[in-house]
Amino acid sequence: MALSVGTDAPALTAKDTNGNTVSLSDFAGKTVVLYFYPKDDTPGCTKQACSFRDAYADYQGKDVIVLGVSKDDEVSHQQFTEKYNLPFPLLADTDGDIIKAYDVDGGGYAKRVTYVIDGTGKIVHVDSSVNTPTHASDIMAVIGA
Repeated sequence: MALSVGTDAPALTAKDTNGNTVSLSDFAGKTVVLYFYPKDDTPGCTKQACSFRDAYADYQGKDVIVLGVSKDDEVSHQQFTEKYNLPFPLLADTDGDIIKAYDVDGGGYAKRVTYVIDGTGKIVHVDSSVNTPTHASDIMAVIGA
């Protein structure tokens, strides 16, 4: 069961696509879309990532940060990012600590759940019924496009 709206988003620190260390606290004061997905370069995950890629300019225009999280490692994330020209970071949660903290552990992979976190670190929206091809526009509608 996913975390609830109104909950403080658990702290997280992970390596991103390029090996940089990223923490949720790096984005204090900004809205963060933190989306969890099962595996790089699989059909549903690719549709979901590409929906964010295609809408990325809209997210930047709203000063919204997009972060994808899976158990895949940095090398896998780099290949996935290069193959589909993804403009946002993917976080490598190889030990599953972030997935567990956000209560999206699907038993060896991340369940497909997206959290919208406000600038104060509170979860303001949870989407656990993701429609992969339209996911980015669905979330933007929640944020207020």
